[in-house]
Amino acid sequence: MFRTRRTGLVRRLWRSRLVTAGKEGGDGGPDDWSDSNPEKIPRTEYAPGNNAGSCGRRVEERGEPGVLIEHDGPLNDGSEGRTVTCCLFKDLPRSKNRLACRVEHRNHNNYSSLSGRERKTGAVTEQELKKCTYAFLKKLKDKSLDVLLEAVESQGGMPSGCVLVSQTEVRIGGHLVSPQYLLCRLFRWPDLRLSSLLKPLCHCQSFRAEDSQTLCCNPHHYSRLCGPVKDDTPPPPYSHLSPLPEHKPLNSSLPMLPYIETEATRSAGGLSQDYSDASMSPSSLAQNHWCNVAYWELRTRVGRLYPVHDASLSIFYDLPQGTGLCLGLLPLSPRSTSVQRTRGKIGHGILLSKEPDGVWAYNRSQHPIFVNSPTLEHHPYLSLTVRRVMPGYSIKVFDYEKSCQMQPASHPVHPEGPYDPNSVRISFAKGWGPCYSRQFITSCPCWLEILLNNHR
Repeated sequence: MFRTRRTGLVRRLWRSRLVTAGKEGGDGGPDDWSDSNPEKIPRTEYAPGNNAGSCGRRVEERGEPGVLIEHDGPLNDGSEGRTVTCCLFKDLPRSKNRLACRVEHRNHNNYSSLSGRERKTGAVTEQELKKCTYAFLKKLKDKSLDVLLEAVESQGGMPSGCVLVSQTEVRIGGHLVSPQYLLCRLFRWPDLRLSSLLKPLCHCQSFRAEDSQTLCCNPHHYSRLCGPVKDDTPPPPYSHLSPLPEHKPLNSSLPMLPYIETEATRSAGGLSQDYSDASMSPSSLAQNHWCNVAYWELRTRVGRLYPVHDASLSIFYDLPQGTGLCLGLLPLSPRSTSVQRTRGKIGHGILLSKEPDGVWAYNRSQHPIFVNSPTLEHHPYLSLTVRRVMPGYSIKVFDYEKSCQMQPASHPVHPEGPYDPNSVRISFAKGWGPCYSRQFITSCPCWLEILLNNHR
């Protein structure tokens, strides 16, 4: 029997999935091992819904079409995995009581027709998950599978286009999950919970889609959100931002760090040119830079200030393909051992983006980054707050509205000395502050200083 090209792409995608190792001594959670699993492949578990009249997953927009807020029951609050490995050619034995799985259009009333036995069944074996994943992936076109496979195999290191699907839900083991959640859990975060927040990146079509009938399911076009979301403050309208054209050369008279552009550029798949925010229009960004980036190693600044004109900037040390600021091409200077080790951990670095509600940083590397910003601190003149951002997470490093509302304190003395209310500091891999051995940012081996131009 001849295999089609689509079948081969689906098989390669399935073999590229991530699995998480469960903890020993579990209590029946989603990461517990099965006695009938000789190869120690974990089972994937989806929690049933809390209410009988609703499905196991629901999406709340809350004025924020770009952010998906998934809700689940208590069964999905299991322990997180310790390690992440690539699983090749390993499948569980076929389940005898396998539940049907199919792709359905979003209709929460369908869940009420499920039998009580199906609703109580929470565990989904690897074979059931494989069947449902195959059924969903085979509905995609060959071009979409190529884009998805390139994004998965490069782990987001190469620019990839959007994989658009209709707003459907995948039924697995009697529960409904979104395609975004399914692929993000398969290829990026095996410990992803239904209550997790997923934010589309600024270059994704789902970022600006307000009432679109299609959404992107490319797992590397999403990030997880840091910190709790306040209920009394509605999230910002992420969908109001439209992407910008490809990077243009900057004025050579401006002092800058080296700008790198490799053979691959940003995806050019049907980008809209309607800019709802005047400050984010190409003409406005071409005239004025919205921030300057300075790269430091300990107390020494390396290179010149880098002015940022485009809405987003990739800052990296080693990236297979892409555009942005390459720290690996900066002038060499005598470096300590700690600096050399930390530079090797920068990897894909971060994605810095200016969005309607503020400035966001997305950690693309394999190591945490540490952020200090005036709008992240409760008392910026009295204490120092440093936030740790894990790989794959995004954080709003600067809030425009909160910055305008901040009033000068009666004792404007910052714990670290001179204080700039419009600057953000980001350290790669190493933290500082009261909870760390490094008390000051100048003790960190590799760090960035983002000098915002919004109030200057």
